[in-house]
Amino acid sequence: MIATGLATGTTADPDIAARAVAQAMSRLAVTHANSVLLFLSDAFARDPQPALLAASRQSQCIQIVGCSAAGIFTEQDWVLDTPAAAAMIFSGDLSLTTAHSPELDDLVLALTAPNAINRGWINAPGRRFGGVAGNATGHGLFKVWNNGKINPNNRCELYIQGASGEIGVSHGIRALTAPTVVTASNGFDVISLGRQAALNLLARELPLEVRELDHIPLHLIMAAEVFGDPDTALAEGRYRLIPVIATNPDDRSVTLASRLAEGSMMFWALRQPLAAERSMRVTLDRTEQILGHRPDFAIVASSSGRGPSFYGGEDKDLQVITRLYPDMPMIGFYGNGEIGWLNNANQLLEYSTVFGLFHYDV
Repeated sequence: MIATGLATGTTADPDIAARAVAQAMSRLAVTHANSVLLFLSDAFARDPQPALLAASRQSQCIQIVGCSAAGIFTEQDWVLDTPAAAAMIFSGDLSLTTAHSPELDDLVLALTAPNAINRGWINAPGRRFGGVAGNATGHGLFKVWNNGKINPNNRCELYIQGASGEIGVSHGIRALTAPTVVTASNGFDVISLGRQAALNLLARELPLEVRELDHIPLHLIMAAEVFGDPDTALAEGRYRLIPVIATNPDDRSVTLASRLAEGSMMFWALRQPLAAERSMRVTLDRTEQILGHRPDFAIVASSSGRGPSFYGGEDKDLQVITRLYPDMPMIGFYGNGEIGWLNNANQLLEYSTVFGLFHYDV
């Protein structure tokens, strides 16, 4: 009931979208689809409507849903910096429908463009997963569509009808310290942790190979805000990553991308490919156990900072999925912020991979 297609070209030709759809439909041997989840590369971002029309004609379906993104992928391959389309066809008893008024426990696929991120929308009812359809800088003419048309609000939320699903969040970090209470902060600056200077604690716990560098690689250092019981937060993935903006030798504080209140719990972490790959395996296994079934298909939103460039030219997150679930249909995109359900709340995440694993309701 589910299949994917992936097509590329040299220019943003609408036929690329039609070919991706046709490839997926041929795998299912169907003449029409109930719904199409369509991700287009950023080459289509300025005017995706012709590609949406081509996908609609090919699928004989008006429910074309998706977004443009810096990169896209299926279980077949990933594509960056090339005009491309990835399509997932829903047929039989499966479909995508607009979620107008989600209930608290509803599983919702949430997509948004960078200029439409809204904290109230992210925190609205429903267990949400998805991402921000932007590039690594958070800029660009990225768009979101639903019902075969560009959504003027540049965001949408959807039910996956005919399947049960669970959300997984893989942060992909190596913890450098145990969770510690923030004992002093000022705006975006964390001044002390457990009454130790924040920078002193960070510098002392950096691995030797990092300390020997001329400069601390701030793009790899993260603060991790803990939710719930700190003793089990790391093992259960109950934390969100916050980028480090600057270190301040004068007062030994560290400036973060968002505020941490005094009394909150956090730990220092290092973004590391081996840890990320291991995190992906563990998170997939845990999510499958919660689902209670071997998944039939997956939808993935991955950070642009977590894809092939992070792994040295290959996306090992995708390799983990395809090794665990050979031939399972999967579709996703690389964005600039991931939306995931953590500690009974929707969170806007950084440098993470968020996915939904789904099992047919039959």
